[in-house]
Amino acid sequence: MQKTRLLLIEDEEDIAALIKLQAEMSGYKLHVEVDGLNGFLAVEREKPDLVILDIMLPGQSGLDVCRKMKHNPDLKDIPVILISAKSEELDVILGLELGADDYVTKPFSPKVLFSRVKAVMRRKAEPFKEPKILNFGPFTMDVDRYVLKKKDKIIQLTLSEFGILKRLVVSRGKVLTRNQLLDDLQNDDAFVVDRNIDVHIAAIRKKLGPNFDSIDTVRGVGYRFKDVDE
Repeated sequence: MQKTRLLLIEDEEDIAALIKLQAEMSGYKLHVEVDGLNGFLAVEREKPDLVILDIMLPGQSGLDVCRKMKHNPDLKDIPVILISAKSEELDVILGLELGADDYVTKPFSPKVLFSRVKAVMRRKAEPFKEPKILNFGPFTMDVDRYVLKKKDKIIQLTLSEFGILKRLVVSRGKVLTRNQLLDDLQNDDAFVVDRNIDVHIAAIRKKLGPNFDSIDTVRGVGYRFKDVDE
């Protein structure tokens, strides 16, 4: 069986060494580049199964590499995981909105990084079909009827809350910015803007009960619905 091919673009040698070691232990084939210019050339040449991309790179930033990938028809479907320092939160938001699939904040555990790699690769392998029924824990969402049930009990959500929850569940494991949560939102009952997405999330959490903890807040960026591996 052919190994999954990963491309790491990272200029810090110690971080690259740790990631390379974990890749080998996890059964992946990893190629490393240390700057943005050569990194993008390697993406074009190798067409890897997934790119792990540092934001702060010499020569060309990780955001530029991501942007060029997502504007290239031959490369746009290659998943990207960003790695960044906390001070780069605005860059992370931009990267996610450019099309990156996830991000991990430095310092990080290589095991955590590769759990994200596994989750992204699984999502890529699953053919997307517009869901009619979504299940998570004891909850069932009937997408066509806009009905959420916990076992047999109906939970009343506004259209905005239902749309936000649906987007999170469909994208489970993926970080979504506040702007992304507004995309394609069915919103007949309230004016939703970026600044009150947090209010809607708080309302969803409250309505789903004190034991519901599947929506993670990603500080400064947005939200993630926990993947099954988390």
